[in-house]
Amino acid sequence: MASPTQRSLGILNLERGRVAGATLRAPLSGSLMSPATYDFPVISETVVGAWVDLVVPGAPELEPACVAAAKRLVERGAVAISANCGYFVRHQAAVAAAVDVPVLTSSLLLLPALLRQLPAAAKLAVVVAQPKHISEDMLGIDDPAARARVVIGGLEDSVLVRNENMRPPPPTDIADVEKDVITCTARLRDSYPDIAAFLFECTALPLTAPAVRRMTGLPVYDITTLCRMTLASVL
Repeated sequence: MASPTQRSLGILNLERGRVAGATLRAPLSGSLMSPATYDFPVISETVVGAWVDLVVPGAPELEPACVAAAKRLVERGAVAISANCGYFVRHQAAVAAAVDVPVLTSSLLLLPALLRQLPAAAKLAVVVAQPKHISEDMLGIDDPAARARVVIGGLEDSVLVRNENMRPPPPTDIADVEKDVITCTARLRDSYPDIAAFLFECTALPLTAPAVRRMTGLPVYDITTLCRMTLASVL
């Protein structure tokens, strides 16, 4: 565990609670919360009240708690701050204004840049946990032509989303997550053959990215992509 002042990646964490009888598992290498993903210490602070069923649909009253948790992370040595749910992007501006380190609350921040990397006729597929709660301002794209190149696929019927909406959420087997993600990405490719890359909003999905890359042969970006890039820039 990082010492109180050790330079670290700070994570704004969801309220998780504890499932009775559940064994606390260390985060797997490749996941957002694992130091092995970055070869760099990771620390976290729970955003008080930030249960998934509030964060995903949007709860403005959580913003002060996000800011307070971010400040605690900086005091503990965070050199950059991310978040354990892509829907925290709603609080990006407030958190970034409150601390003096880079803030990257969601992989959705990559979206405009990724569109510019792809051919003008290509589409970018964004896989999100619950699409009905993704608003246009969360995508950060003002140009209608650019917006038309973004297609969204959802995991709203997945085991992961069902579990995460519980209080407390039971752990979800990575095999179940991967199965649902592969189904979603395959469906997107069938509907949009001109997809040239995938962006995963959900922070539970990085461990499934290798399987999707193998299946599609396409680039897959997620929150760990943004975290690694930011850490490489500030260290």
